[in-house]
Amino acid sequence: VARGYLRRPQWTAERFVPSPLHAQPGWRLYRTGDRVRFLSDGRLDFLGRADHQVKLRGYRIELGEIEAALMRSPAVRDCIVLAPEDRSGDRSLVAYVVATPGSQPEAEALRVFLMQTLPQYMVPSRFVFPESLPLTPTGKVDRQALAELDLLQDEPAERYVAPRDDVERRLAGIWEEVLGRPFIDVRAHFFHLGGHSLLAVQLMARIRREFGKDL
Repeated sequence: VARGYLRRPQWTAERFVPSPLHAQPGWRLYRTGDRVRFLSDGRLDFLGRADHQVKLRGYRIELGEIEAALMRSPAVRDCIVLAPEDRSGDRSLVAYVVATPGSQPEAEALRVFLMQTLPQYMVPSRFVFPESLPLTPTGKVDRQALAELDLLQDEPAERYVAPRDDVERRLAGIWEEVLGRPFIDVRAHFFHLGGHSLLAVQLMARIRREFGKDL
């Protein structure tokens, strides 16, 4: 595993830490990022990844649980789930799904599939469908590269339905500003685009100011 850290001093310093178990200087331990606990018989119980757990609107979520649920779909060959921050510092779940050859999974179908086994707060609000998952020199999934992928559309572009009149254009503009993403489909679901109750309050206030109507 150490080969991937060659000539990468920042990664090396982060992962190869001074050992508190040795009196002699120079000894190092490798920080794996795994969370474990000792059992009474001395065995280690694997609890998950420390760096893949997030707290989202009061819920502590293990991203690996969502990935495992997605992998049970025959349409999914590989996947990674992240919780990136938007421009306002808010987080939402984004699933990056590599389709099984011959399959064309859709975001809504995967949401319905996940809701059979996961609570609503663990269902990703957005889905991105790359052809493959980018890898780091160590052979692990490059999560930073994934986070930089285009998140604007989780459905094929030809299915996008634009606003059809002035009211819909003004409403779409409000949604785009509140949600921080352009080209809102008029059929889109607010909560599937990363919306939540706090943003919904902002949305209603903006609509009230724009149209003079109380919702």
